[in-house]
Amino acid sequence: MLPGAVIGWDMSAALALGAALGVPPLAMAELLPVIEAVMVAKLNEQMERPNG
Repeated sequence: MLPGAVIGWDMSAALALGAALGVPPLAMAELLPVIEAVMVAKLNEQMERPNG
């Protein structure tokens, strides 16, 4: 945990959500880490802006 920064997602929750939506586990294993990395970077960029 870092104050004022996002360091990652709760992957258990993300996998459970994907399963509930019927997303195949192999697709989640391939796509979630890539999506997480982009989302974390963008959220941290947004929080660094003065009007964040």
